Amino acid sequence: MKKKVLAIILGGGQGSRLAPLTENRSKPAVPVAGKYRLVDIPISNCLNSDINRIFVLTQFNSASLNKHIKNTYNFGFFSDGFVDIMAAELTPRSGTWFEGTADAVRKCMHHFLNYEFDYALILSGDQLYQMDYNLMVEEHIRKNAEITLATLPVLAKEAPGFGILKTNNDGLITEFIEKPVPELLPDWTSEVSDEMKRVGKNHLASMGIYLFNRDLLVELMADPTTKDFGKEIIPQAIGTRKMLSYQYEGYWTDIGTIESFFEANLKLTDDIPDFNLFDNSRVIYTRARMLPPSKISGTTLDRTIIADGCIILASRIEHSVVGIRSRIGKGTTIVNSIIMGSDYYEELAEMNIKLRPMGVGERCYLNNAIVDKNCVIGNDVRINGGPHLAEADTPLYTIKEGIVILKKGAIIPDGFVI
Repeated sequence: MKKKVLAIILGGGQGSRLAPLTENRSKPAVPVAGKYRLVDIPISNCLNSDINRIFVLTQFNSASLNKHIKNTYNFGFFSDGFVDIMAAELTPRSGTWFEGTADAVRKCMHHFLNYEFDYALILSGDQLYQMDYNLMVEEHIRKNAEITLATLPVLAKEAPGFGILKTNNDGLITEFIEKPVPELLPDWTSEVSDEMKRVGKNHLASMGIYLFNRDLLVELMADPTTKDFGKEIIPQAIGTRKMLSYQYEGYWTDIGTIESFFEANLKLTDDIPDFNLFDNSRVIYTRARMLPPSKISGTTLDRTIIADGCIILASRIEHSVVGIRSRIGKGTTIVNSIIMGSDYYEELAEMNIKLRPMGVGERCYLNNAIVDKNCVIGNDVRINGGPHLAEADTPLYTIKEGIVILKKGAIIPDGFVI
């Protein structure tokens, strides 16, 4: 399919709901699962589906994303594949920054049209899932559709958080409603598989994944008044365009908030996680770092993911994700937490001079916490997150939904308590 399909990954807006993780980086550049970035997920899905011409659209804090893309995705001289960043640019033609998902695509269309493609696959840069897009493209072609939406069967209690649609017997979308109130839901069921019916998932939610015929996308982008796919383009196309629902029944989650980010990461530590990092046919690609294996001494580990290059002397780590180059001192306990690690190693001479080396110190206790990159946590620090904590935002940390997030590069003194 690679000659037919051009992939466009939307980097999202300012990412305020994921702050402070997005204070210095764009949403697609947020680290996930200890060693990846969020953008690696849709890119890997594309590559595993033999789609290797990919644009990533962004406009906020794009420097680290640019660096990651440049250092990761290089297909060589003998391939026409690429992953290119399209940062918002002010031109005499555009005049403004991106004002929505459709507006972002519109303002970059002159770049896309330099390439041959029959279909444009539009993806989100902040979702965790594994999908073979070939199946969606094949269904789109077989049903002679003009637009195909990837849809997810959801429970009635989940439906008010999504755009919900109705389909006819041919799987064509006939109606669409954005975030319906619960009272309307009995009239918004659709035909789903028997397996989905058994678990009560009778409502079809839009996943924010769209496949457009090239000519139709060019036509729709000619109207400068439409700014967003989910709120304008898709609802307005119902009844006037042949729009197909492609049902996906695997694991999918939108990582738009700190709570969803935290939950999705910790679920990866399950014995059999819904998102499978160990699938030979669905490899998750990321930057190839030449890091040593992790070294662990005297630590009890339970339901924990540990990335490359770590030095761990902790007493216990449970239900946690430990990212690349993490250092964790003796006697420390980490529970229900995400340690993102470090961007580099400190030299031994530098560590001997400093009072507190980068990483987590000795005899610390961390629970319900996210430690962003390059943090320095002193000895005897106690951070106990949970619903008992009030929301807060300080220069060193933020508290959201009971989760304590230590900001990137924060220096936490000895004996600090939250």
